[in-house]
Order: sequence, then structure tokens, then C-alpha cells
Amino acid sequence: MSVLVLGGAGYIGSHAVHQLIDQQTKVIVIDNLQTGHQDAIHPQAVFYEGDIKDITFMRHVFRNESIDAVFHFAANSLVGESVEKPLEYFDNNVYGTQVLLQVMKEFDLKKIVFSSSAATYGEPEDVPITEDMSTNPSSPYGETKLMMEKIMKWCDIAYGIRYVALRYFNVAGARRSGIIGEDHQPETHLVPIILQAALGQRDHITIFGDNYDTADGTCIRDYIHVEDLIEAHILALDHLNKGGRSETFNLGSNQGFSVKEMIEAAHTVTGKEISVKTGERRAGDPSILIASSKKATALLGWKPTRTSIETIIQDAWNWHANHPNGYLKDVTPK
Repeated sequence: MSVLVLGGAGYIGSHAVHQLIDQQTKVIVIDNLQTGHQDAIHPQAVFYEGDIKDITFMRHVFRNESIDAVFHFAANSLVGESVEKPLEYFDNNVYGTQVLLQVMKEFDLKKIVFSSSAATYGEPEDVPITEDMSTNPSSPYGETKLMMEKIMKWCDIAYGIRYVALRYFNVAGARRSGIIGEDHQPETHLVPIILQAALGQRDHITIFGDNYDTADGTCIRDYIHVEDLIEAHILALDHLNKGGRSETFNLGSNQGFSVKEMIEAAHTVTGKEISVKTGERRAGDPSILIASSKKATALLGWKPTRTSIETIIQDAWNWHANHPNGYLKDVTPK
């Protein structure tokens, strides 16, 4: 079995590469290193540096390698940036996927597991969110993910390219060994931001709004451990390998934690003081986002095991405490 991982130098993609290789799968990685890190790539993976929008490059890789399936993580993913640069997001995410599917069609490759997003739903009708709820993205990022799903749907109908689209909620944590983890520039995700404050790399963290209709007034989100997330990708590939039809699944923990609860959990795990300030609400932030993952459990047999928020933060802390400057080599870790 040989899997092509697009975006395999990124946070989630690199964890997929490691877990696939754990299972003795041959892995080929494509990444343009725009936001990924070459040091995050498993040394046993075959690495091609390039852009999925470059059809000549993509054809070269497909010609060179024997590929059985694709894991697609290669997308720009910052909601705020997508509002400022919508054309860049449509070009990279939607056009990049169009090129990928064109090359898959040319080389008769029929299986793809796709990294989608809960951003496809926009403001939820209700919680927990189920896959049959309406999709109404509130950002260009969410719109691109939904368009990528729709392109795959029509390619399945026309060419028999079967897909599984996995709509993530908040992914956090790191590989248990601590050898890879989360390193974004700039960092926008809550867990690493909290841990940067614990390390003294930030003076404080800002809570955006403390007057939401929740128990403590702060937003509630659903957090999933990155290793549990990748396990779902591997089960999705197994589903396709067994002839399963194209499907869409939510991936979350079915439980929610407020911003204040996350900060308190990080304080407990790290033993560090974390200074907090309160700011204004951000436009478009829903009070509560929690996933229902019942469909993934029923059809894929997915059973996440690292759902404790303390476990998620502890694994993330193992990475951040030992790599306070991420993948930078010229700084000695604390």
C-alpha cells in the first residue's frame, strides 16, 4: 500500500505521515513548504517539494511513484486571512484540488481522503452538529472547503473517484513521543497560544468576549487529539479499500470546553501562571460548536481514545516545552 500525502510537512499532515509509516505503509509527501516544515517529515517518507497547482510537477510525481490513494491536507486554512485574501484561497484550495483530481483521473487513481472542515457549516442550526445539517459557510475558507467537497462529489459521479471528506472541529495535541507537533507562524490556535503564554513567550492571552450565553461567558469548542484524528483518516482509507462509497463525516470529541476551562486545564498541566485579558468579541464567533461523531463511529468504527482535555494539553505541552521555538534549529530548547 502506497499513500500520497499532500501537505505532509504541515501540522496535521505530518502526523498522518508518521502514523501511516507506523503501519508499514509507503508514504510519498508533496509540500511546497509555504507553511509546513521539512523537519516534520518522517525520514522514511519520499519527499517532493512542489505545489499541487503545478500540473506538470504533479504528473511527474504520479509517473515516478506507484500510488494507491491520496490524503489531501494541502490548503490555506486561516479564516481571517481568507476574508482578506479570498482570491488566494480559491486559487490554492479550489484550483489546487481541481488540478489534483485532473491528475488522479489521468492516472486512474480512484481513492482520496480529504481534510475538510466544520467551517463548511457556518453558524450552526443546533448543537451537536450532524452531517445532515445545512452548510452555509461564513468565510471564504469554509466556502473553499465546501467547494472542494462538491468537486469531489461530481468527480465521483463522472469518473468513479471515491472520496471521504472529514469535517474537523478543533484539532490539538501532538504525537505522544513529542518528536513532532504544532508550529504555525503566526500562531492562531488556542492551545498553542495558551502554552506560549505558559512558556513566557506571550505576556498574556486574550479572551475574545466573556459575555456569551455559556456557563462562564466564554465560547465553547470541541477539541480532538491529532492522533485520534489521523486514526479516522486511516479508517476512512480502509473504508474505501473495502469498496465503500463516498461519504462525509464529522470528527470531534462530542464534548465542549470553554476558553476559560482550557486555560485552567493548561495551568493544571503545566503548573505555570497564565495571564489573561478580556477583549471584544470577534465577528462571527458562535457561542458553542460541538460535533456529533456518531456517523464516524457507526460506519468507520472510529473510537477516539485521547479525548481527555488534560491528555490533549499534556501531549501538546511535551512538544512545546521541548521545542519552544518550534522547528527552528538555531535556538537551544529550554
